[in-house]
Amino acid sequence: MFELLFCSLLTILPDFLIRRFVQGKRIGHEITLYSVWYELRYGIVLCLILTVSLITLIFYYHPTATTAVSTFRTVPILPEGSGRVVETFVPRELEVEVKAGDPIFKLDDTRQQADVVTAEQQIVEIQGEMALAQSELAVVTAQVEQAQASLKQAQDELDTRQELFQRNANVVSERDIEKLQNTVDARSGGLRAAEANQELVETKINVSLPAKLKSAEARLNEAQVELEKMTVYAGVDGTISQFILQKGDIVNPFMRPAGVLIPKDTQRERIIAGFGQIEAQVLKEGMVAEAFCGAVPFTIIPLVVTEVQTQIASGQVSTGGQLVDTSQSVKPATITTMLEPLYEDGLEDLPPGAICIVNAYTSNHDRLTSGEPLSTGEFIFLHAVDTVGLVHAMLLRLQALLFPVKTLVLTGH
Repeated sequence: MFELLFCSLLTILPDFLIRRFVQGKRIGHEITLYSVWYELRYGIVLCLILTVSLITLIFYYHPTATTAVSTFRTVPILPEGSGRVVETFVPRELEVEVKAGDPIFKLDDTRQQADVVTAEQQIVEIQGEMALAQSELAVVTAQVEQAQASLKQAQDELDTRQELFQRNANVVSERDIEKLQNTVDARSGGLRAAEANQELVETKINVSLPAKLKSAEARLNEAQVELEKMTVYAGVDGTISQFILQKGDIVNPFMRPAGVLIPKDTQRERIIAGFGQIEAQVLKEGMVAEAFCGAVPFTIIPLVVTEVQTQIASGQVSTGGQLVDTSQSVKPATITTMLEPLYEDGLEDLPPGAICIVNAYTSNHDRLTSGEPLSTGEFIFLHAVDTVGLVHAMLLRLQALLFPVKTLVLTGH
């Protein structure tokens, strides 16, 4: 309607004023319904053409998204395993503020505590084995020393008999020397066995038992981690919403979460808007935009386009048991666009999840001031595109003014 009135000021109204006041024609006599159409037909047709062109120009280069929402991230409150609740640490309210590390609820941890006790007992047992191994080492060390002394005694006696045999063969018989040699060989084998037993005990003390102790300590750490998992903590600062968990409830990570945690740093970050596919060539990162949200009436929020998704959801294909049929995509999907506030804390007063209407504006200012050679037609057209953006901005503000009346009075909500 606004565009039609504006175009009529340039076409129909001047023609009518000339015929009425310059040519002196009278309404109801020379100026009738038929004569108006017949005499002003060129102006009426031109007015309609200008109106359609203006509307097309405005809505193409300054697109509108009626499906926009102030998004926020949610984190489901879930334990890593299922169990029965034995204690809750936050009140059962609609919203509860929590800090990172605050406990939320605790599950039954009887089995996990038993695992911790078992792991601790295993460590005690291995430490006892290490003390026992030290005693064994003392025993085998004494055995080695005893075997060394016996071997030395037998070797000394053998050496003495051999020396006497070499001096006088009649004093010592060969049979005695052979018996002493066998005694030395036997005691040498006993010494090697004692030394091998000593090495075995030392390996047990230095390698085997420490490895078993580390394994037992790892099992204890694992049991303690599983015990700590029975208490669910808040991972980030935020707000817990709709927490109705109470003692005795069973929580399952696949079927029943305990609630939803809304991180504080993601509650008022951005607005996601869905623009029509016809604006695919117009939407660019860095475009200035404005949003009107019913949750904050009479307020226009300046935004900037930060990201334009290159994929359109209607074309996605996922693995399934049926072949893809394009006729099932009846409703065309929109172009998902991310917008952030142009100024700091621009979305501070906007409740997360609010529905908004977003206008994005094409700006050719940089191109016009860059010194790029432009033809007269291009120069005028680019200025016209930037100028008609004002019309769309006025329409958005008019919607903001009429929204309370439309919602509260006309619809009765």
